[in-house]
Parts: sequence; C-alpha cells; structure tokens
Amino acid sequence: MPVVQRPAVAAALALSALLLTGCSGDGDGTGDGPAGGRSSEASPGGKASPSDRATADSVPPDKGEAKVVGTLTENLKSPWGLAALPGGDLIVSSRDEGTITRIDGKSGEKTELGSVPGVAPGGEGGLMGLAISPDYASDRMVYAYFTTASDNRIARMLYDEKKPAGEQLGAPDTVLRGIPKGTIHNGGRIAFGPDKMLYAGTGETGDTGLAQDKDSLGGKILRMTPDGRPAPGNPEADSLVYSYGHRNVQGLAWDEKQRLWAAEFGQNTWDELNLIKPDGNYGWPEVEGKGEGDSEYVNPVAQWRTDEASPSGIAWAEGSIWMAGLRGERLWRIPLDGTKASADPQAFLTGKYGRLRTVVAESGAKLWLVTSETDTRGEPEEGDDRVLRLQVR
Repeated sequence: MPVVQRPAVAAALALSALLLTGCSGDGDGTGDGPAGGRSSEASPGGKASPSDRATADSVPPDKGEAKVVGTLTENLKSPWGLAALPGGDLIVSSRDEGTITRIDGKSGEKTELGSVPGVAPGGEGGLMGLAISPDYASDRMVYAYFTTASDNRIARMLYDEKKPAGEQLGAPDTVLRGIPKGTIHNGGRIAFGPDKMLYAGTGETGDTGLAQDKDSLGGKILRMTPDGRPAPGNPEADSLVYSYGHRNVQGLAWDEKQRLWAAEFGQNTWDELNLIKPDGNYGWPEVEGKGEGDSEYVNPVAQWRTDEASPSGIAWAEGSIWMAGLRGERLWRIPLDGTKASADPQAFLTGKYGRLRTVVAESGAKLWLVTSETDTRGEPEEGDDRVLRLQVR
C-alpha cells in the first residue's frame, strides 16, 4: 500500500522548549479530571523535525532518524492495542467496537477474530491493551485489558485459528478484575516482561487520591503472574502494586538491560517518561513535573509540555525509547545512556499522520506505528486509521 501523509498545519515547536526531567500523566488524553485543564487528545499539527542520516553504529545521540517505509494496513476503526504473534503477524484491538483483528504482517490482509464479551466502550474506556502469552506456542492465549460496566479488568482468551473467522476467540477467562474505571484515565496498556510476568498500566479515573493509595489498583503499574496473582518479588508479597503515584500510564517497554520504562499523561504542565523502580512513588497528585527537593518522589527522565506529546505507547529500539504522541501528533525519540537521556528528545513525523496511539518494536531497527484518528477526538481522513512500518536509527 502507498504511504499516505497528511499535510502539516503548524510549525514544529522548538526542541529547546523541552526539559529532560519532570513528571505528570494523563490517561487516554481526554480531558482532565475534576481539576479541569486541557483535553490531551486534541490535534494540533506541525512540520516534521529534520533528521540526519548516519549508520546505525555511528548515530550521535542527537541525530536519530525515523522513516516511514510503508503502510501495512488501513481503514481500522479506533485501534488501540497492538501485539505481534510468532511468525510476524499482528493483532489489533478496536477500543470502540470491542473486536480483535489479525493483520497479515506481509500483505496487510485483515481477519476479524471475534468480539470480546462484556466490553463497555465510552469516554476513554473500551477494549484497549493486548498482550501475547509468553507460552503462546503451547497455550495459544491472548490477553486483553478492557472496560466493563463496572470496572476495568484483564482477561485471557484462547485463540483457535481452526475456527471460522469471527469465532476464533474463546470465552474470556478473567485474571484480574476491580481496576477502577472512569470516563477518563482508565490506563490500559499491558505487556509481558522479560521475567514472563504480566505488567499493567492503570489510571486514577480522575479521582487523584487513588494514585497514592496502595490499597487501590488505580494510578499504578501492576505486576502479576499470568493467572493474575501477585508476582514473586513484588514490593509487598500480597499486592499487585509495583509502582504508584501515577496519573495514567499508557506506555510500557523494556530496554536491552531489562529495565522497565513507562510513559503517562500530564494534566496541565508536563507529560513524562519514567524509569520504573519497584515501590517507586512517582508523585501524582502531589507534584507534576520535576519535584523540587521532594526526595520521596521519583523524577522522570524526560518531560514535555502537554501540547507536544500526550504520550500513549512506547517501544525500545536502537538504544532509544520511541514514544507515540496523541495531542502532539508526533513520534518522540529519547536516546538513552543507561538510565539517563543522552541528548534532548527528537520529534519525527510531526503532523503527518495525525494522532499516534501505539508503537511496537518489530525487529532490529524497525517499528510498527498505529495512528488514532477514528476515535472520538480525531479528524479522520480517507484511509484512517493505519498501521505504519518505520525504519529507525
């Protein structure tokens, strides 16, 4: 399929406006909670930032590159979660329709696997994150994070490829229920870590006090076994809570040293990229952005003004974290030197494809990138939404 780009509508914001430390977070980028503030999924435009070409082994920290090399598929409805199956095909969730679709990794052909029973879309809720069991070769399990009429929950379903299209998902087996739900800030990202434990980013639903309440599952990063029990080595043996003080986490990724990184939305001032520490308190709602002398809170590694990012999915590739921006309509590269940023973040694709929801590492220097124009905040054009293939360095 041809690569389709949308025209930019405003000049790119100067990178000098960025600071490399701070914290915040906003869920799906809808409006804010009771405190009010911005709608984090609004859609300004801008021109793409220039990038310099270099070999993978000689790219200076501030001279990366992100190039769209193809459109895998298009005409997706409210895509949210994306996960890679063994063999190279993808599965994608529709937040508003509650369906899971398989995409052929070469041809882009789409096959609907089925609907997830009990999904109640609305606001920032619906069928969101997807993850593939680390034992998929033997158990054929697909995990999904979704909103019901009463809560957010995580369930696993048997994927039976031998059944007819539309009937290939088994009945959901709920592994975790009781995650707070709201019109906003439902979190929704799930991923299996290198330790084969399941991690989930949740939101505080606009009730800011939940983020600091360790007895609540809202405003947290959770770590659990594949069947939903507290994972061995958690900060508290009987708790799923791995880190807290989050506003709304929608990005999870591990680097080459198996360190966990997370992105979340800010309210009025700062969006953030955090290095996650067990039992770390990331400050919300006590601080937004870098805390001044607040040693009890973990400061983020990078921060952005809320109109430049509204970060959802993240991925690690080629020594950098790559972060999809909704309101910012751009892909951010944060080059890393261990646990710190080695240069200012770089913006790519600004305004060209609209809002960007999810980014997934493919292999080596390649990424899959999902656009997000067909939900309630986008301005869809012909062909939206898409899965793009990127070459990065």
